[in-house]
Amino acid sequence: MPRKVVDRGEPARVRFGRRVRDLRESAGLLQRDVAERAGIDSTYLSGVENGRRNPTLDVIVAIAQALDVPLTRLFD
Repeated sequence: MPRKVVDRGEPARVRFGRRVRDLRESAGLLQRDVAERAGIDSTYLSGVENGRRNPTLDVIVAIAQALDVPLTRLFD
């Protein structure tokens, strides 16, 4: 059964960025490694993880591929 997403009053991009960071750190990867695999700049990935950037769907798909996780896992 899927977990219920708890809205903490934070923008979705902040929650998404936190999830990306958690998955990246769990995989033992550096931001520069994921950014390189995704074809984006590491400063952009940092902005995503910190909730300062609102990535496009293409970037979200690239991040999921770079982390080697199903797209849906970024939204768990």
